[in-house]
Amino acid sequence: MNKKKSVYIISIIVLSIIAYSYFNSNSDKDVSLTTKVLKGTFLNEILISGEAQSTSSKKINGPSNARRFNIYEIKIEDLVTEGTIVKKGDYIGKLDKSEVNGKLNEAQLNLEKAQSRYTQQQLDTTLTLKQERNTIKDLLFNIEEDKLELERSAYESPATIRSLEIKIQKTERDLKEKKANYSIKKRQANAKMIEVGTEVSKIKKKIENLLELQKEFTIYSDDDGMVTYVKERNGSKKKVGSTVTPWQPAIASLPDLTKMESKTYSNEVDIRKIKKDLTVKIGFDAFPDIELNGVVTDVANVGETKAGSDIKLFQVLIKLNETNKNIRPGMTTSNKILISKQDDVLLIPLEAVFAKDSISYTYVKSGLSIDKRQVELGESNDEVVIINKGLEENEIVYLNKPEGVEEKSITLLK
Repeated sequence: MNKKKSVYIISIIVLSIIAYSYFNSNSDKDVSLTTKVLKGTFLNEILISGEAQSTSSKKINGPSNARRFNIYEIKIEDLVTEGTIVKKGDYIGKLDKSEVNGKLNEAQLNLEKAQSRYTQQQLDTTLTLKQERNTIKDLLFNIEEDKLELERSAYESPATIRSLEIKIQKTERDLKEKKANYSIKKRQANAKMIEVGTEVSKIKKKIENLLELQKEFTIYSDDDGMVTYVKERNGSKKKVGSTVTPWQPAIASLPDLTKMESKTYSNEVDIRKIKKDLTVKIGFDAFPDIELNGVVTDVANVGETKAGSDIKLFQVLIKLNETNKNIRPGMTTSNKILISKQDDVLLIPLEAVFAKDSISYTYVKSGLSIDKRQVELGESNDEVVIINKGLEENEIVYLNKPEGVEEKSITLLK
């Protein structure tokens, strides 16, 4: 009897374990998630990342006159660290002076040659004019001697007297010609001296300008501010070893930190929704606790293709309406652009909406049963959708398909 009783008890325990396992396995398969229909504010937002930049900045440029001396590319030899706070007159950087030094040495050699030519011309002129003056003096002495001889020949024959008179006239004519020649040669000598002297002055002025240009190769700040590096055409930042040209003379900039914007790029799908004057919430990866208000100020009409991608992106500029001392140019921003906002609307998660053919419906808990009910949808975002018709506030809807109601018919809207 005891043996039978033991078998009976064991059988009951085994059956209980089997039943428990069976019902638990079924309940695991039929886990249904539900949520309430809520009334609240719907926000349709687009989230895109960007980069903070100043809308107003002062460029720190390299030498402005380098092009006059056929210097077109200058390497950056030294540059203060980006983000350095500077005051007016503080050191910013230094450019490679090798090319301007070469031109300065060349000008110095040219000056020495020009000065040598000037000295030589000066000596030649002095010697030439001295010879001319001596010739004129000799002619004057000859005339004086001939006149004295003429006076002593008063009693000579008329032929002798006439010969002396002709000689005097010829010498006077030679004297007059020599004086005229001397005047011409003097003017010529003066002109050559002016020419050579002008060349000397010209080279001296060039050397002065080159020395001034040489000073400009050491760059100082024009104002107070924070140094930021400027970008090349390929998007990379200028740094030590980069090149400054007359067409891109800036080596750095001093941004106005009170006038900031976020530069972003939107894809082709979202750009259709983004318009000027839409409000934006701007966050910063470096400072998660900071969120500033902004507004869309510009939306590009033409897309750009970024390096390494075939996707067209459209530039969007967002002005920051507020300032914060921690915000710096170049920081990564997260921009929530508010496309639309509706207050006091019914909202459910997107997961609670199902579709069959062209009908949207939800599974609604109704007492102990479940209804399949058609709903009219409004706007949606990435998480929720507005319900225009078909549901009431606080009704419970399912986030997944409940078991056993697939065949149930949909209650259509009236």
